[in-house]
Amino acid sequence: MAEVSTPNRNGEISPFITISRSDWAELGANSKQPLTNDEITQIRGLGDVLDLQEVEDVYLPISRLLNLYVAEMQSLHETTSEFLGERSKGVPYIIGVAGSVAVGKSTVARLLRELLSRWPGTPKVELITTDGFLYPNSELLKRDLMTRKGFPESYDRKALIKFVSDIKSGKAKVKAPVYSHLAYDILPNEHLIIDQPDVVIIEGLNVLQNPEKDQAVALSDFFDFKIYVDADQEDIRTWYLNRFQKLRAGAFTNPESYFHRYAELPLEDALATAEGFWENINLPNLLENIEPTRSRATLVLRKGKNHAVESVQLRKS
Repeated sequence: MAEVSTPNRNGEISPFITISRSDWAELGANSKQPLTNDEITQIRGLGDVLDLQEVEDVYLPISRLLNLYVAEMQSLHETTSEFLGERSKGVPYIIGVAGSVAVGKSTVARLLRELLSRWPGTPKVELITTDGFLYPNSELLKRDLMTRKGFPESYDRKALIKFVSDIKSGKAKVKAPVYSHLAYDILPNEHLIIDQPDVVIIEGLNVLQNPEKDQAVALSDFFDFKIYVDADQEDIRTWYLNRFQKLRAGAFTNPESYFHRYAELPLEDALATAEGFWENINLPNLLENIEPTRSRATLVLRKGKNHAVESVQLRKS
């Protein structure tokens, strides 16, 4: 059924099996659709085209595969604990979801949380975005990093790795900081509590990066499964500009929004500003830091111009 593609789309040797959407959909043919149209509407991000058919074709098979992997990990953990004569202490299965801004990775993460929570063995699924581990704006200003927000150096990477390490060790009630897209900043004194879930999904731009020079481990070393959401750069640019325009007419109109000033600009000026954000911030981050991590993924979701997944790449081993 699946065709092994030795070269990737750039003609390089690939460690992935490339599977068409139609072939991938067959792998979930016996899985029951657990979501309704209304639920998918709540999950879908601004600009995404997610519908029941795509959930059935693409994401149900992924959730089933992940459910099987979680069961295997739980069994292996129990076996290892028994061998060592230790009392078995469950640890969560950690999934990383990476990709560019506007590519739809947040929708993927939210959707997998809903699907996985409805499979036996994984009723408790938590979702964390790495936005909460950005430095506060005051610190970014102090470090002259406001124009590099979203680049690896704009995150408190030590705190993020400590957070994931605590979760992976089975520690109870681990705190995560909270980020507000309205305020465009960390909310002081607000935290999410992660209390020994079955699965944790960690979503962010740079979650698959190699360790920094001063670090012994990378964040992704704690991941059991890694997903990269992929698309052509020009398509992502179009989606980003379209999303900016929708936000300008929606969320940016809130006077409390950090970006309220762009709602009051003439459309032409606002779009020129968005083009500048893409060319000077988001595209360089994609080229320098995000896209190079695609080869570290376990599974790559390849999207077409209409924002829908066209094929799946699964690592061979």
